[in-house]
Amino acid sequence: MNKEETILKLKNIVKPYIKNQEAFENLNENTDFINDLKINSANLVDVILDIEEAFDIVIDNASMERMLNVQAALEIIDTKLAEK
Repeated sequence: MNKEETILKLKNIVKPYIKNQEAFENLNENTDFINDLKINSANLVDVILDIEEAFDIVIDNASMERMLNVQAALEIIDTKLAEK
């Protein structure tokens, strides 16, 4: 799976939780889930659980704490997929 495919899949995962449509439409590697998309911390946990399910990976607590933006999410997803 290439980066564009991963971003597209990630975009579909976060879509139900976003509060800022404009930031969502311009989503890129620098997009911050909380500050840009206005996803609250409780919903960020839901996003992470959805990512685990969609990519069939397990995200440890240390990785969860880092997953605050698209770039971090991509790195964590790639790492976890590589470990499979």
